[in-house]
Amino acid sequence: MTDRVLAIDGGNSKTAVLLVDSDGKVLAQVRGPGASPQVVGLQKGLDVFEGLAREAAALAGLSPDEPIARHTAAYLAGADLPREEEDLTQAISERGWSTSTFVGNDTFALLRAGTTNGIGVAVVCGAGINAVGVARDGRTHRFPALGQISGDWGGGGHLGSEALWLAVRAEDGRGKPTELLPALIEHYGVTSIAQAVEKLHFEEIEFDPHALCPLLFDVAARGDEVAQAVVDRLIEEITLLSTVSLQRLDLADEAVDVVLGGGVMTGTGETVLGEVRRRVLEVAPLAQVRVVDLPPVVGAALLGLDTIGASPAAELRLRSAYDERVPPASSGIGIAAGS
Repeated sequence: MTDRVLAIDGGNSKTAVLLVDSDGKVLAQVRGPGASPQVVGLQKGLDVFEGLAREAAALAGLSPDEPIARHTAAYLAGADLPREEEDLTQAISERGWSTSTFVGNDTFALLRAGTTNGIGVAVVCGAGINAVGVARDGRTHRFPALGQISGDWGGGGHLGSEALWLAVRAEDGRGKPTELLPALIEHYGVTSIAQAVEKLHFEEIEFDPHALCPLLFDVAARGDEVAQAVVDRLIEEITLLSTVSLQRLDLADEAVDVVLGGGVMTGTGETVLGEVRRRVLEVAPLAQVRVVDLPPVVGAALLGLDTIGASPAAELRLRSAYDERVPPASSGIGIAAGS
């Protein structure tokens, strides 16, 4: 059997699967819906992963009765604590996709995608927010990322909810005037935000806080002080996640990578990145702060290639060959290599 790596990036909003050989050649890539076991439940999440893994195998021309890969590298949102990683490793191993399996948090995949050696700090700001740091001696620094109970602040869902909260209070007099109010009224197609609240309460319209996040940044960019205050708070949080990790791992005086990723982060451009970089450099002046230019699933595949002892040439081939043509999907959509 040709050595293959099955890489899974299981986020809250989407799942990406990549099947590569030991030379770094992309055999198949598939995307599907978000299936974090923490959000949708273990069985449903595993079933989504199963369907995408089998689809990738079929696209690569594998027969249904042969193992998909030598190693499965699954990096998942919601794998936040060692107990969760252990449970997920066992559950995925039982699926029989490969002879070995490793499950870790998706921040590790982001870090590997943005570095040549997996050393440094990664902060992901997508549906949620999280960070991880890895030192040269193997020490790691992580946050539980369990929501408000573990001190979290930020992420697309949180920011969107803040936008609605501020608009409601602007209309009823408890808060400051803000252009978020007319922006959300237009978004919901109502005549007042109170009407939107009533419709949301009776589930006559869907509450999707992630959809409100871009509105928040748009309003802030037009000079709205209330919206900008939320953006400033996000900048502070990303800076804290980065600098605390750097300091806890004694990396503040080293030339180290700080990589940022996630839908919220990649969609804001220099609005957030520029100020985060300035603040991080005040603490770690030799750091290289940038947004990752490859998706975390590539990092998951690279970590898998590291595990099976692939050559540096395999990494180079994978980085240069990864194809962004695969569109986001509500169900599995993929392409085979060379298609």
